[in-house]
Amino acid sequence: MLDFFYSIDLAIFYFFNHSLSIGFFDKFFSIITDVNNWYIAYIVLLGITFTKGGAKGKIAVAMIILLIIVTDQLGHKVIKEIFQRIRPCNTLADVFTPLGCNGTYSFPSNHALNNFAAATFFYRLFPKLKWILFIAAFLVSLSRVYLGLHYPSDIIGGAMIGSAFGYIFSIASLKIEGYLQSRKSKQLEV
Repeated sequence: MLDFFYSIDLAIFYFFNHSLSIGFFDKFFSIITDVNNWYIAYIVLLGITFTKGGAKGKIAVAMIILLIIVTDQLGHKVIKEIFQRIRPCNTLADVFTPLGCNGTYSFPSNHALNNFAAATFFYRLFPKLKWILFIAAFLVSLSRVYLGLHYPSDIIGGAMIGSAFGYIFSIASLKIEGYLQSRKSKQLEV
């Protein structure tokens, strides 16, 4: 049964890594997969959320920082160490790797884990942003398969775990906001 699922995983992997391989996608996915290319956008978006989002925005900024620390460390230090799945670029001889291959483990994809955690979290707080959030998370995650660094199942696993954590953190954020609002309204009554 595991061989059957692995063969599906491999077929999907090769479709994205080989069949769609063209120069434009090499550049596009190489740019969007690099977190260093996103720092300015992150800072601007968090700054806008913090300054224009009221109490919800301030809570969201604090919670998203905590969320990314938790999911990133959980994926990297715990789950990857448990599963120790070798990256496809280290096990398959014919993988196309425009960015090269590093030696870390593959499951789950921390790119998928972190991006889907953030997308789910912000979607629950700011529902109007859902399309941009999930499209960005999907494209960043897909880049990892295209670039030969992850199997599709690494992406699916990371997206599922990240979405669960994003959902949990959004509940906590909304409860904190509700608590602060009720406390503020009680103070106004007195």
